[in-house]
Amino acid sequence: MLTVIGLLSTTFGVSVASALLPLISVELFAVGLVLKEPEIPWWLLAVVIATGQIGGKLLHYYAARGVIRLPRLFRRKSEAEREGRWRGWLETFRVSCRKRPVWTGAVLLVSAVASLPPFAAVAVVAGWAKVPLATFVITGFVGRFVRFGALAIAPGIVVAWL
Repeated sequence: MLTVIGLLSTTFGVSVASALLPLISVELFAVGLVLKEPEIPWWLLAVVIATGQIGGKLLHYYAARGVIRLPRLFRRKSEAEREGRWRGWLETFRVSCRKRPVWTGAVLLVSAVASLPPFAAVAVVAGWAKVPLATFVITGFVGRFVRFGALAIAPGIVVAWL
């Protein structure tokens, strides 16, 4: 039988993996863990998952910013592609994000909680638009904590209600 530390370490690994590969569902893993091991504090589980999720999404964020060099398959083919119609739109979007930091933070927060728009896509767009790292990490962590805290509490509420 795994110890609580072992379970939380596994949870952290699954949360990072799910942040990188959308086919892995940390939500299903978390619900299963809460049902199997109800003595794990909900807030601790939420902190571990939120930390892993933000850690994984930071790779998307940094890749979109150009800090991490992507494999050749994912890179643009030529410099000419960077100068097209998207260049002007990107600059306008970046300026909008800088001028409206509250709006930017709100979109990040809603996406981190509800995954609408998908947080994976928002992480890429945030890096692409050069949203400040602190804004991305803080709003993303708070949103993910709320999301997974609610998910960890939900089975207990359902059981108590029935």
